[in-house]
Amino acid sequence: MTSAAVDSFLEMLAAERAAAPATLAAYTRDLEDCASSVGQEGLMLEDASTEALRHWVSGMSHAGLARRTVARRISCIRQFYLFLLREGRRADNPASMLDVPSPEQSLPKFLTEAEVSALMEASRPAEDMSAAKKRRFAVACAALELLYSTGLRISELLVLQRDMFRAEARMLMVRGKGGRERLVPLSDTARDAVSALIAEDSERPSLWLFAGRAPARPLTRQGFDKILAEIGGRAGIEPSRLSPHVLRHSFATHMLAHGADLRVLQTLLGHADIATTQIYTHVQADRLKAAVDAHHPLGEAAGQDGQKKL
Repeated sequence: MTSAAVDSFLEMLAAERAAAPATLAAYTRDLEDCASSVGQEGLMLEDASTEALRHWVSGMSHAGLARRTVARRISCIRQFYLFLLREGRRADNPASMLDVPSPEQSLPKFLTEAEVSALMEASRPAEDMSAAKKRRFAVACAALELLYSTGLRISELLVLQRDMFRAEARMLMVRGKGGRERLVPLSDTARDAVSALIAEDSERPSLWLFAGRAPARPLTRQGFDKILAEIGGRAGIEPSRLSPHVLRHSFATHMLAHGADLRVLQTLLGHADIATTQIYTHVQADRLKAAVDAHHPLGEAAGQDGQKKL
């Protein structure tokens, strides 16, 4: 059960920041977890002290929660008390002194360019396929071309509407996280794959480009995951290495490898903060080091081959 202060905070997030339902649900869980902890010390969440909040953080660490999860929860609580401070409901922010754990460094997974090519080839519909399978592959082909050539999130892809794709359209307007809009360019192969899907679905009236079993609704994430797993199997890619987000990471990694500017990539991906985009520079750094080790006369490979290092 949430308090009036929590309800007001969540309403602010929805109204002023256009927070998505999933974000609001996550914030609600975080606030309830903190309220349960401080409640054991006889305090209401809105009246909690810094010491009570430190006990809550300590409890999360002892419970073995990932550092990223702990950091996210502390961020939520800080925002909550900052909201109360601005609203005049508190005179301080007791969460401002909490120590935030540094997140684990986890580099994004991505496919090689050859693997992406194999995936695209495996998704091409064939003339001798049954009608149902031909449409399934047309969906896969259009989705994969769009995901890889634009870097869209899967949530952004599945809500695309048919009328957004006109024959002459070279750009696509996407509404991303927080309601932020951005323009992404459409490649010729993506436009051709989308046109083929629209033609395939010409007798299947629907608002959505990727219509679900019931045309009134878009394809679900679970439904797309099954299609992706099938195509990945045909391309010889292990299921553990393949997901819509892996394709987004592949798009970003390959763009940087071919000389894209980091700021341009930030715009294409719809990142609010360039720090989020900079994770891909770590991927590039690892690849550059590997290239030096493998090919430079003073690299590690040269030493292993018995060549004299200067």
